Amino acid sequence: MGQEEPDLYRDTWVRYLGYANEVGESFRPLVPVPVVWASYGVATAYVTADAIDKGRKAAAAHPQDPTRVGVAVVDTFVWQSLASVAIPGFTINRLCAASLALLGTLTRWPLPVRRWTTTALGLAAIPLIITPIDRTVDFLMDSSLRKIYGAPGEPPTSH
Repeated sequence: MGQEEPDLYRDTWVRYLGYANEVGESFRPLVPVPVVWASYGVATAYVTADAIDKGRKAAAAHPQDPTRVGVAVVDTFVWQSLASVAIPGFTINRLCAASLALLGTLTRWPLPVRRWTTTALGLAAIPLIITPIDRTVDFLMDSSLRKIYGAPGEPPTSH
């Protein structure tokens, strides 16, 4: 029996591009804002490429069913946009903003030390937030959009 081909966007190093905006948000206290926005560009390109890839795979598997292709693209794009870009970006942004403010209030550390500490906290939080966010997005999608179009098969897997 043949083995399944690895998914470029989920089973290889490429999947880490989906974390670019979380890394960008973590470094926000240290880098110019355009660098942070560029990290969102990388993550959004990853999301878009994954959605296109899933559409192509659906088209190859079901050439006579354009609806299935559309559902594959939309489901992947919405899921990835929420789970890889919007929610984690907001979460890390708020965590870092709160950390920087608290460190400024509670410590007498110099600003560069507070900024580096905030960045380290943001980076350390990334692996901790991924699974809860992915599960939450699965629940939200299953409870809303997927009920509308009755997505066949499994929902997208994490990053």
